[in-house]
Parts: sequence; C-alpha cells; structure tokens
Amino acid sequence: MTAASWPTELRVAGDRRTLTIAFDDGRRFELPAEYLRIASPSAEVQGHSPDERKTVPGKRNVEIIGVEPVGNYAVRITFDDMHDTGIFGWPYLAELGEKQAERWANYLAELDAKGLSREPRRA
Repeated sequence: MTAASWPTELRVAGDRRTLTIAFDDGRRFELPAEYLRIASPSAEVQGHSPDERKTVPGKRNVEIIGVEPVGNYAVRITFDDMHDTGIFGWPYLAELGEKQAERWANYLAELDAKGLSREPRRA
C-alpha cells in the first residue's frame, strides 16, 4: 500500500459474510468474514510473538456484526462470536487482500496438520 492509498469504500455484504474494501489506487478486495476472523490482528489470535500465533478453527459460519472506525487509520470488526479485539489498519487490510490466496492455503494446511476443522464444534 502506497502512502497515497486510502480506502474509498468499506462495505459489509447483506449476508454479513464478506467485507469489501476499495482503495483510491484501484485495488478492491472482497474479504470473507471467516478469513478476517482467523487473521485478526488481535493478541488473542496473533499472540505477542510469531511462536504464540494461534490457528483458529471452527469459524466457517462466522459473520460480521459491526465495523467501527478507529481514528482515521483502521476499523474494529466485531464478529458474531463476539470477537472484537482486533484493530484492522488500512495497510493490514490491503495485505490481507493481496495475499489472500497464499494466506488461506497456509491456514488450511495448518488446520490439516493440527487435526482441526473449519466447522464449528457441535454442542
């Protein structure tokens, strides 16, 4: 993301499963709620070092229930599992869009390696 890049659109889909973000340099990304949830920049998910990062299972059906601005540099996304501690800065959202295929493939491989699933746990 260049210094001149700035979000021009931020929209949650009607089904609450996708966040669309467009930038003034022409880039546009449709980011699934599940992807955003498992990549949350929160300490709960990322830990305080790369060794502490968590693989978050069971979020296939997660939805976005709120998006709040944080200053003029980020948004706080609230998910229907009540996770809301990640602050998604504009550069991070652009990175998630640009590297979505690679990051998603890595996530699926991590789930598989750890014997975890995208499906929610049944009570």
